[in-house]
Amino acid sequence: MKNSSYEGLQENVRSLKTPEIEVWKNQYPDKVYVIHLDIPEFTCICPKTGLPDFAVIRIEYSPVKLCVELKSFKMYTIFYRSIGIFHEHLANKMLEDFVKAVKPRWARIECVFNPRGGITTTVRREYKSK
Repeated sequence: MKNSSYEGLQENVRSLKTPEIEVWKNQYPDKVYVIHLDIPEFTCICPKTGLPDFAVIRIEYSPVKLCVELKSFKMYTIFYRSIGIFHEHLANKMLEDFVKAVKPRWARIECVFNPRGGITTTVRREYKSK
């Protein structure tokens, strides 16, 4: 079933120019450990209604040579406050950008959006290096 009111809303999401995610050198690349990042007050915009969407975003990753620099990642997340993006696209875009910058052993993202129309949306995606 095709809903034309959604046509074209996310055509360029994969090429969306986002702020750089900076990294720093991990001094323990030989150790396998996990870092948890929680963003409890994430906001973006619904591309259909223009209203704000609120979410808790959780990222877990196991670094190798690099760790994420938190201030740059905060600025990266703040960028989305004015961006219309579907929940599913946000999880995919954010994880792809994170993996591209950090190059972890593995990473997982979970985006839990506040209810909209009585429905809570949770999107999870995982990455494992080859």
